[in-house]
Amino acid sequence: MAFANKMNSILVTSSVVVSTALLVWFGNGLDPWWPLLWFAPLPVLWFALRRPWWVAALVAEAAWLLGSLNLWGYFRILGLPFAAWLSIFAVATLAFVIAVLLFRALVLQGALWTGLLAFPATFVALEYARNLTSVHGTAGILAYSQLRFLPFLQLASITGPWGMTFLLLLFPAGIAIGLHLRLTDPKRGLRIVAATVASIVVVLVFGTVRLAMPPPGQQVKAGLITSDEAINDEVAERGTDTERLFRSYAAEADKLATRGAQVIVLPEKLGVVLDSDNKNSDSIFQSLADRTSSTFVVGQVYVVPPHKYNQARIYQPMSSVLFYNKQHLLPPMESNLTPGTGLVTLSRTNQKWGVAICKDMDFTPLSRQYGKAGVGLMLVPGWDFNLDRSWHGHMAVMRGVEDGFSIVRAAKNGYLTVSDSRGRILAETRSDSAPFPALVVRVPAAHVATIYLLLGDWFAWLAVGMLAFSILQVFRLHQ
Repeated sequence: MAFANKMNSILVTSSVVVSTALLVWFGNGLDPWWPLLWFAPLPVLWFALRRPWWVAALVAEAAWLLGSLNLWGYFRILGLPFAAWLSIFAVATLAFVIAVLLFRALVLQGALWTGLLAFPATFVALEYARNLTSVHGTAGILAYSQLRFLPFLQLASITGPWGMTFLLLLFPAGIAIGLHLRLTDPKRGLRIVAATVASIVVVLVFGTVRLAMPPPGQQVKAGLITSDEAINDEVAERGTDTERLFRSYAAEADKLATRGAQVIVLPEKLGVVLDSDNKNSDSIFQSLADRTSSTFVVGQVYVVPPHKYNQARIYQPMSSVLFYNKQHLLPPMESNLTPGTGLVTLSRTNQKWGVAICKDMDFTPLSRQYGKAGVGLMLVPGWDFNLDRSWHGHMAVMRGVEDGFSIVRAAKNGYLTVSDSRGRILAETRSDSAPFPALVVRVPAAHVATIYLLLGDWFAWLAVGMLAFSILQVFRLHQ
């Protein structure tokens, strides 16, 4: 009998670890199936209410860490060591373990409502802290798994990504409490489940209504172009190589201008340009802008000794060249570059456009600055790593929902993507779908006011407050 009980315990424990790990593996990461992550923590939460705290901690750690191995292949492609993966996901796993243990302690002591809120609040608070301290900003937060769930994505316009992660984790916590009370206090458990589901329904109704509202204001005809051909795929050396690449892109961009594109975005870091001999390279696109009356945003490595910048140069008809320097550089690949400061906005009749570069869109503060400046259209050169074309390429989509602007993003080794302020993908094509794949798309360009833009990370700080209250409640109940 003892042996049978032991084997049964091992089987249950293994099943919990495997089920949560699989749900995390396929529900989060580079190409997630978003419904799965709503259920991923449930087996561990159910298990934690039936086992000693240390067993619950080990199971939570194993399940979340194993599920996060789905990104190990991505880290290898980037040339990063296992220690880099472990340093990032050990923190996420620790957040999950702490959240599970706090949930367990409160629920088993009868503080059911506090326990319900403590689980998502703990994870959100620690996720927010990681965002503030990490060079990768919001990359890796759970809310990105829900980008295709458009009614739910609209919550980002109120709470930013933090409210999305909160509700995503509130759901399994409520279900786990309902299952825990199904025999001892089913009515109380049903009330908790009903309240949890009702909060999600309210958010989805809001999101559905917001999606049904037509975007205000004028539209802009935007063009995007890139090239993943071997001869064009790397940063061109200064001089003739860069000039050749610029002329190739300019010829293709000219075709988009003849199709009516008012603004055309090219990828980042096409070639190296020295400040002392920029006249030739600038003249290629400036003359094109003057002739076509279109605006061109061109990414390049711009060298002003002793500094090198990842720069987007902006060529407008009959105007001086403007430039934006990327502020959030990707280590270690861009550790030799100097980060920029400040915004660049382009004023049009009843419109304002902004410029950022690739990884800049992983960070909420910069996008909020553009939103506060009234920008309704962001022009974003980018460069991804093929495997992360969806995961990283679409992070920018959430910034548009949060801060009320459409996004035109052209990336090498990724996607050409146009999205609106509701997070809808208006058009998209792979950067390797043709020698010079291109899009011309009508995109809304009017700024949309949002609560998140007004109040910022208020919900993240609310989660911090919930976490502090939950910890105090645990100590109070132990007295």
